[in-house]
Amino acid sequence: MKPTIKSRLTIDQFAEGILRGDRIVLGQAITLIESSRADDQQQGAALLEKIIARTGQAIRIGITGVPGVGKSTFIETFGKHLIRQGKKIAVLTIDPSSQLTKGSILGDKTRMEDLSKDPHVFIRPSASGSTLGGVAHKTREVMLLCEAAGYDVILVETVGVGQSEVSVKNMVDFFLLLMLAGAGDELQGIKKGIMEMADGIAITKADGDNIKHATEAMAEYQHAFHLFPPAESGWMPRVITSSAKTGAGIDTVWDMIMQYHGQTTASGFFATNRGRQNVAWFEEHFSQLLKEDFARFPALQPTRKELIQSVEKLTLSSRQAALRYLEAYHKAIHNHYLQKEV
Repeated sequence: MKPTIKSRLTIDQFAEGILRGDRIVLGQAITLIESSRADDQQQGAALLEKIIARTGQAIRIGITGVPGVGKSTFIETFGKHLIRQGKKIAVLTIDPSSQLTKGSILGDKTRMEDLSKDPHVFIRPSASGSTLGGVAHKTREVMLLCEAAGYDVILVETVGVGQSEVSVKNMVDFFLLLMLAGAGDELQGIKKGIMEMADGIAITKADGDNIKHATEAMAEYQHAFHLFPPAESGWMPRVITSSAKTGAGIDTVWDMIMQYHGQTTASGFFATNRGRQNVAWFEEHFSQLLKEDFARFPALQPTRKELIQSVEKLTLSSRQAALRYLEAYHKAIHNHYLQKEV
């Protein structure tokens, strides 16, 4: 007997499954959203339109830090604390991926073994592929699906390589930076820019003999924050010590995030920031669609190659070449619609 091929869910079935919190359907929907196939992208877009009204209710938290700071261990302990508070959490981990196979290298789900077994938790590792900085291209859409599925807290973990932080900052409400005490600035790669983006810092592994170093580091970083210009949010970033091993300070991290949420909601910054992020997502989507539209005209490829050669040989400036390419694109669109009218 031949095995039967299971038919794909309809958009309505996807939406219904997500809204009732079905984790299997949610996983399938994310696979659909992340697909690069044109038909899947169309269905994914239709699905997002179906559920968009049920999104935006979760607290979105970005968590970053260099490899070795203990991000996954911290998230597992932090996640357990949130579950005890009655929260449903979704963890979106952006794994570095192999440039050969495009598969995940670290596999964060296996590094959060206890958390992944909890029915109130949904963990989705995504390979970063060739995306700049390690932020998966569809992370924002995945976040919306998780919100529609009823998750109260969305945790977005970055690779921590130094380039993804800006992208993550622009998609979350609170940006948490994890630091190690006594590791040295050169080793950690922590510069003024990344600290200015942080809404809070947690000094990790503050246990045993490291408590003294962690306390000293906390004071140093808190002093550094006072030297920065005031944030637009009006929030003064805080620095705390924490230990995923003992659980010390984990509740303080959540209290800090809730205080931030309360203060920025009262001031109106929270809603304003969400609105700006939505506009930024629109701009990025449009840029991506425009780039894809260029690819619809194969006749432009010879022109593109010629312009690239001219730029390489310095016989044409890059700006002038771009303008000529844009003109060729406009002509291609004009000819396309003329042919349709005929």
